[in-house]
Amino acid sequence: MFDERLWKILLDAFPRLLGYGIKVTIPLTVLSFSLAMVIAVAVALIQYANVKVLRQICRFYIWVIRGTPLLVQLYLVFYGFPKIGIKLAAFPTAVFVFGFNEGAYMAETMRGSLESVSVGQVEAGYCVGMSYLQIMKDIVLPQAFRTAFPALGNSLISMVKSTSLAATITVMEMFRQAQVINGRVYESLGLYTEVALIYLLFCTVLTWLQRWGEKKLSVYGGKKSS
Repeated sequence: MFDERLWKILLDAFPRLLGYGIKVTIPLTVLSFSLAMVIAVAVALIQYANVKVLRQICRFYIWVIRGTPLLVQLYLVFYGFPKIGIKLAAFPTAVFVFGFNEGAYMAETMRGSLESVSVGQVEAGYCVGMSYLQIMKDIVLPQAFRTAFPALGNSLISMVKSTSLAATITVMEMFRQAQVINGRVYESLGLYTEVALIYLLFCTVLTWLQRWGEKKLSVYGGKKSS
């Protein structure tokens, strides 16, 4: 199974795959997650504030995004939008679609976390003369982020793996590079196993960071409550 030729292919491919993972897959993940985070907080705050018309728009956005496949969304924006005069390069398209897709799921996470904050704490903020924005910034959002942190960490890990779909719209990320190499050497099992292990490595590092962050937040939360 692992003859000398295959070992040579895998050894030659590893630095190239890892390189594309570091310079394309990770930046794609970071940019997409940042966009998703901004969308999630904005949508969650609108729903939490119960601004009726905007709340319905947010619910419609969540309904559409969660009800359609990510791959279809990628194809719609990259191949469909040029028909109406909107043409984006492959990488920005991937960032846009991944961000808006994951933002819908993360918005529900943030909404639930915001609603978990006791109403009494909000009322206490008003009692000491704080404005609505101050209450959100200093009381509600910090607690909501601590509650949402594990779920948001899971979303980030999931997004790392989802970026492989960007290969379908010609983004030269790690999985696409594996396809290119495989098209030349025809070693599907070995190469795709190798790229899977690199994804596993990235996700393992993120899992360790997530656990470290949860421990830090639990200690901070304990100090605050005491």
